[in-house]
Amino acid sequence: MINLSTFKDINTVEVKEFKPKPTTLTKGQKEAAVQLWASDDGLTKIGVWECTPGEFTADRTSAGEYCHIISGSASVKNIDGSNIRNLGPGDLLVLPIGWKGHWTIHEHVRKLYILQASI
Repeated sequence: MINLSTFKDINTVEVKEFKPKPTTLTKGQKEAAVQLWASDDGLTKIGVWECTPGEFTADRTSAGEYCHIISGSASVKNIDGSNIRNLGPGDLLVLPIGWKGHWTIHEHVRKLYILQASI
């Protein structure tokens, strides 16, 4: 039997310890996350992520990402600087498999993420 899963009050789920953001372009930027669920095949992962202000690169070559912004503000743009999107609480961002770009965190961000890897 396949069971369903529920997660209450995503706004207050505790993330793990903040650590330096590996792809940051801003000294001192940190991130933290907690994975809430993963599919048996490992292709789909759901969790909560937080990041402090700064800029970083992102590469979605191997997995697309769906981001629901819970709090904070950020801007996201393509690697060539085009298609800038400003994000805030309640916004949903879709980063398809193959997308590459930059995030700028203006105000500490908390998001719900869904990563979907290709087969």
